[in-house]
Amino acid sequence: MRRSAPGVRIKAALRVWQRNATVYKRTWKLNILPNFFEPFLYLLGMGLGLGAYINEMEGMPYIEFIAPGLLISSIMWGATLETTYNVFVKMNFDRIYDGILSTPVNPKDLALGELFWGATRGSIYGGAFFSILLTFGMGFHWGILLIIPLLFIIGFMFATIGLLFTSVIKEIELFNYFFTLFLTPLFLFSGIFFPMTQLPEPIQIIAWFTPLYHGVELSRGIFNQLWSIELVHHFLWILVVTVLNTIIVLRSIHKRLYR
Repeated sequence: MRRSAPGVRIKAALRVWQRNATVYKRTWKLNILPNFFEPFLYLLGMGLGLGAYINEMEGMPYIEFIAPGLLISSIMWGATLETTYNVFVKMNFDRIYDGILSTPVNPKDLALGELFWGATRGSIYGGAFFSILLTFGMGFHWGILLIIPLLFIIGFMFATIGLLFTSVIKEIELFNYFFTLFLTPLFLFSGIFFPMTQLPEPIQIIAWFTPLYHGVELSRGIFNQLWSIELVHHFLWILVVTVLNTIIVLRSIHKRLYR
């Protein structure tokens, strides 16, 4: 007998977030280093190494061109790792969700709590990388404060994407396809390292509909004070995708846990 889907409760979701945060306090030093150093090494290798041969890209130093995009990619990796492998293990191997669902927390509360936590993990990685960019002298203007809420919003968007994939797969090995065939192409073809205008027009059109592209353009515009109405369009696209994905993933997790 299929159970009817209950409503989602913010307070219960925050309890799930709190449980994850408590566990994370014991391991954060080990967890943060891999996701922090990867974009940092890209910044050094591409920005300073390749940047020695590329003077400017779209009218700005190459390191300032790629740094805002690498910031967003660090959020993407942090949020999706949390809502893919970590959630799958808790759901299928550690059976942690069985215990959580024996409390008044329902599957939608649980899913929203995991989304909050995935966004938090993405914000932690993004915030650490953001501090490095400030150390390099990038982003010293009042407008850079807009980056702070953007860390969480983009983290939440990618958390919904990761959790949606997790809710429909049965084997953990399928995450290899998610990371290799989805996230890696996003990382390479979303305008982080070169302008999208250098790609064939069909690829540009496909890239426009991908989530990382809009985050990269929005971050680059804020960092380099390239204020235009296009930044509003990028932000609205991110909000729409985040809301729609949230609705879908809450229903999908309910079906997964109660099927």
